[in-house]
Amino acid sequence: MKFKITKQSKESAIRLGQLETHRSKIDTPVFMPCATNGSVKGISAEELDEIGYKMILGNTYHLYLRPGEGLIQNQGGLQKFINWPHSMLTDSGGYQVFSLSDKYTVYGKRTESLTQVVKRGVWFRSHLDGSKHLFTPEKVIDIQLALGSDIIMPLDFCPSADATKEEIEHAVDVTNIWFKQAYEHFALKTKDMEKRPAIFAIIQGSFYKDLREKSYNFLSQFPVDGFSIGGVANGGESKKKQQDALLYTLPLIPLNKPRYLMGVGEPEDILFATKQGIDMFDCVLPTRLGRHGIVWVTEDWKSFSKTDLAKTKFAEDNSILMPNCQCPSCRAGYTKAYLSHLIRSGEMLGMRLLSLHNLWLLHELMRRVREEI
Repeated sequence: MKFKITKQSKESAIRLGQLETHRSKIDTPVFMPCATNGSVKGISAEELDEIGYKMILGNTYHLYLRPGEGLIQNQGGLQKFINWPHSMLTDSGGYQVFSLSDKYTVYGKRTESLTQVVKRGVWFRSHLDGSKHLFTPEKVIDIQLALGSDIIMPLDFCPSADATKEEIEHAVDVTNIWFKQAYEHFALKTKDMEKRPAIFAIIQGSFYKDLREKSYNFLSQFPVDGFSIGGVANGGESKKKQQDALLYTLPLIPLNKPRYLMGVGEPEDILFATKQGIDMFDCVLPTRLGRHGIVWVTEDWKSFSKTDLAKTKFAEDNSILMPNCQCPSCRAGYTKAYLSHLIRSGEMLGMRLLSLHNLWLLHELMRRVREEI
């Protein structure tokens, strides 16, 4: 992977860059849609390509459980399997291990939860059937290598948003130990690879400046390709704490390395983070909101609001979602009345059209940010 800064703003830390894998060149700052199970929910690879996306994100936890990395590898890798011609980043699955381990049902009955961090890694139960699995730092690397990812993430310990400082420091210590094991395994397994994927380190530490510094100081020993900022979008954190965590962490990261803010997708949060120097974002929000009938709208591309099409007040509204919008829904002239009808009827078309609007809006937002730089 290659990364270069092509322009630096004189007014803020925001910068224009280009990230290059052997599959595609990606202009940064960039937003990456989440293809959790190998698809961005309800949206085809061709539609994403048409909007202009060049990199999407797959989920190691979900793809490991179903259909399995072995099947995907036998199909020629993740990109070929899902018919995606561009770059792919895969996360470690660490967040899902800790957030989904108690959310499964077997034969209609709730079963015992299990998430246990041990010296080798973390035991967890599948949210699909309750089966037990062990993720080790080495295994998570092997899964992503089998998937054929362009950028891979190491296994990290993701504490909850309400964890104590002592618990968060323990998570930082464990994440550091796991990263050393992961990187050494990665270096060994990719030594002779013609097209070696990139590997990022994930800086943890929640909203504590000293723990963020502790995390970075350890991870910076390794010649990683980029740095991810984790632990700011676990759910339940205030905007102030999210911003503090970002401001504590960014000054630590070298200017020549890409900075990836994990799990952040609200337009206002993206604008704030780009001004601090963030290069990469991902989030499930564009399609999650769309499936629930909600779209982002804006007039000036600086402030954004949400329109909830599930409300009956739009039943006779013959305007489109947003003036001058070039998303497939607005371009075709679908009215709010029709889209509201689709959503309230549970029609998949409505969910797809609203998801496409949200995905277009975030892609256009990033384009405008880069243009302003």
